[in-house]
Amino acid sequence: MKRLSLSLGVLILIAGCSGERPRPRPELNGLLRQSVSSRRDPSLAQVWLASLGTRGGRERIELIDLRTRRPVPLPGLNRADAQPISLSVSGDGGRIAVVQQREDRTELVLYRRNAAALQRLPLDPPGVPRSVSLDGSGRLLAVQVSRNGRWDVDLIRLP
Repeated sequence: MKRLSLSLGVLILIAGCSGERPRPRPELNGLLRQSVSSRRDPSLAQVWLASLGTRGGRERIELIDLRTRRPVPLPGLNRADAQPISLSVSGDGGRIAVVQQREDRTELVLYRRNAAALQRLPLDPPGVPRSVSLDGSGRLLAVQVSRNGRWDVDLIRLP
């Protein structure tokens, strides 16, 4: 009897904590699968989804406005001589931080949509960036950096 009571109590506890369950968004997921042949490294911020999408055998950075369900143009960001590795989008979709491979070096860059401007961000001390994460305001950037065989995380305040 004690065992049955304990089992019943656990079931009630689990049922009470479950609440609403996570649900896939088939209308959005289908749209995302149609636009490119492969997609990775998602960064979600409010109504913006940035990711690396493969189209025509080449990876490109894509930004989708989830309200309109349409890609947003990113002039000057997807360069033919650069291969994106990691990205992060700010909460308002106005900034995208990117780690990219270009001319035998790995670099950290910041893209500002309102100016269609790409700015290289130096690391001090120097190192090889691996992944990035922007805060919601787009003013603070965390970057994983390899230096002398060890991993560091640098925080960079952006103007």
